Amino acid sequence: MASQNGVVFEDFFPAMVEKLGADGFMKELCNGFRLLVDEDKGVITFESLKKNSALLGLQDMSDEEANCMLREGDLDGDGALNEMEFCTLMLRLSPELMNSSKKLLVEAIVNF
Repeated sequence: MASQNGVVFEDFFPAMVEKLGADGFMKELCNGFRLLVDEDKGVITFESLKKNSALLGLQDMSDEEANCMLREGDLDGDGALNEMEFCTLMLRLSPELMNSSKKLLVEAIVNF
């Protein structure tokens, strides 16, 4: 369990990967993306993140936390998160998964 800015984050991703496998885990990340996406734009915007975050139990997310998440994950600088940016951000938030990312990459490539 990690604490950052008073927000407690428990890393369940390694257990999910172990249970679901790399393919199943990536499907779940994609499902998470679809819950937060702005249907018209096809990306996660500040507005869609704030509107839909309660679906993931994040109803108390502040505007600053939402903006921080978008800035942290926005690799192309468009102010929103596409599916790849979202999945990359979620993996980066999991220290244990980052440490074992090579294994996951190999498994994903083998199963591709």
